[in-house]
Amino acid sequence: MDDLCYLPATEALARFRERSLSPVEYLQAITARIEETNALVNSIAESLLEDAYAAARSAAGVYATRPDDARPLEGLLVAAKAEQPIAGRLHTDGSLAFADRIADVTHPVVERVLAAGGIVHIRTTTPEFSCAAVTHTKLWGVTRNPWNLHYSPGGSSGGSAAALASGIAPLATGSDIGGSIRIPASFAGVVGYKPPYGRVPDLPPFNLDAYCHNGPMARTVADCALLQNVIVGPHPLDAASVRPAVAIPEPLDSAEGLRVAFAVNLGDWRTEPSVEANTRATAEALRDAGVTVEEVELDLDWTVVARAATIHYSAIFGRSVGDMVDAYGDLLTPYARRFAAMYAPGVAGGTLLDGLVLEAQIQERLAPVFERYDALICPTSGVPALLAEDRELAGLPAVDDDETDPIFDTIMTVPFNILSRCPVLAVPSGWAENAVPTGVQIVGRSYDDATVFRLGAAVEEVRPWGYRDADHRPSLAYVS
Repeated sequence: MDDLCYLPATEALARFRERSLSPVEYLQAITARIEETNALVNSIAESLLEDAYAAARSAAGVYATRPDDARPLEGLLVAAKAEQPIAGRLHTDGSLAFADRIADVTHPVVERVLAAGGIVHIRTTTPEFSCAAVTHTKLWGVTRNPWNLHYSPGGSSGGSAAALASGIAPLATGSDIGGSIRIPASFAGVVGYKPPYGRVPDLPPFNLDAYCHNGPMARTVADCALLQNVIVGPHPLDAASVRPAVAIPEPLDSAEGLRVAFAVNLGDWRTEPSVEANTRATAEALRDAGVTVEEVELDLDWTVVARAATIHYSAIFGRSVGDMVDAYGDLLTPYARRFAAMYAPGVAGGTLLDGLVLEAQIQERLAPVFERYDALICPTSGVPALLAEDRELAGLPAVDDDETDPIFDTIMTVPFNILSRCPVLAVPSGWAENAVPTGVQIVGRSYDDATVFRLGAAVEEVRPWGYRDADHRPSLAYVS
């Protein structure tokens, strides 16, 4: 059964088509895996299994009687991030304040998954209002990293990453405003894609925030491309979504001959030795694949990135969470209240124009890299993982402490929300001493989606990261 649970989505589709596996049999295996793992990992915000079985039986009928009508995801299971609403379903944002709220609209990403024949069998946990780098709420409790239960799978798409790693979904959806796809991909050892701004539609008003991205998550690069090609393209609910829809090619061209810069640090971020070693090993894997790889020294100052992002969040995201704090106070998590305080309007001491000036400086510092190279590879996070349970539910200082958010000096994702038109594919790079994965970001030139997937596939080919081998799957244990 476990082998079915870790079957790549592309292979599951092939087996559905050749009738060696039924979507119903597949769902039965996943259901058994959920029963085995979810009490430990806690990545499910809402189970939709009853509806999923009805959809799986329908998909089995398609393959049996009219296989030519099978849609791109026909019968495949997809874990949907609970932040993305489904009409008629709970839409809680991970908050006790909205424990009974029902959505009246379906998110474009979920809409497209369903239209493509995908089956949303579970919805996955997030931090409250998706505003933390760990997934731990008063509503759902603690979501844990399947590789080492002491640790978090990250946030805010932590439930999606944990579901993939624990074998209860082959595909998942995520969203990313500061690293919320890429951080969990790194911490949980899966693949995550932050598309360029506008490539995948969102709902208003955050569709107008250039830091915001929705994207696919999976265990393999090909599976991530499969889901990306379903959710991509303009949508009537999102005036900022770009035309035309651009698909990831299938098959992908070889990465041989591409030129890549790699950096073990973007500047002065705090970086642990295992992260540096695994980043170097990834660069070496690309060389083995025929890619020209050159190490570069980047001179970004994380405090400048933090200030630029703080000004931006204060204008939009922080204000949104702040409104919730004003309305619901102590009903919310300490980290949500702290987030609102840190990113309240005016806290950064700068105007929106000041923030744009800083963002332009950051972009200008990185622009020469993309003039000379096809892509940049760097760590996703300087630390392998954050603890699942820590002070203030997220390892953060007290709510009234006005320090800069301490994750800014370890997480290297935010600069590429600032460079929002750059596609970023996050892939595993290895493991740390605490048995959790590490990851790298493959950052492409603006709107050059295909190149980052070519490079990700090359890394995967030369330096595979497990799951297919039963000896290289998460332990579902507390590892000292």
